[in-house]
Amino acid sequence: MAEHFSLRLADSHMLAPTVRHLAFERADGKPLAFIPGQFLQIHFHYDDGTATKRSYSVATVGDGGSPVQRIEIAVSYVDGGAATKLLSELAIGGTIEASGPYGRFCLQDSDTHPRYLLLATGTGVTPYRAMLPQFEKLVARGDREVVLLYGARNETELLYGEEFEAFAQAHPGFTFYGCLSRQPRAVPRAHDRAGHVQSVLAEIAPSAERDIAYLCGNPNMVDAAFNALKEFGLPIPQIRREKYISSR
Repeated sequence: MAEHFSLRLADSHMLAPTVRHLAFERADGKPLAFIPGQFLQIHFHYDDGTATKRSYSVATVGDGGSPVQRIEIAVSYVDGGAATKLLSELAIGGTIEASGPYGRFCLQDSDTHPRYLLLATGTGVTPYRAMLPQFEKLVARGDREVVLLYGARNETELLYGEEFEAFAQAHPGFTFYGCLSRQPRAVPRAHDRAGHVQSVLAEIAPSAERDIAYLCGNPNMVDAAFNALKEFGLPIPQIRREKYISSR
């Protein structure tokens, strides 16, 4: 059930030239109960006093089921954006107002298909980071696979890319593709691919019998991948979508 609470900034660092990772704790000291894939809303006011809010997926890697003390999000900076101003200027110890968790972009116990296809661009990869403990349990059973296709312009924009690479190396059954649309890595890796995430789908041959798909990030990517997956024969109930729209 959603709550309203204050968050105090405990730590932060830049993930990419225009993306900041922020780690909060609730000011009341309570943990946050959430399901990986859910998001929070940050509440604030424009300069004219008008109330507004922005949504951010929880990126915290916990155990996949228990409340967490650290509430982590990734924030893309938008030129002239009100939320950018608020969160880029927030100092350690500073507080903001929030509510949540919200959303149903989560893994479901009723899913029985043998493979998860995860597609993301930008900060749309954050819910998949929170899901890693769940994926660890799924692939350990030996009858499930997880494939993450993550699109960025270059390697500096692959948020949490090293974490996903390390997870893939440690967990057979989890595959991570870095899909670079503008510039390849200086030292290419085996699962790097050139182009946008939806252009890599043909290589992994989606099928209605095998796959449940999750799409998160830029609306253009989500729409293009949704249409491509339908052409591969996936019915709409097997394609779950969450669009990230930049707001000023």
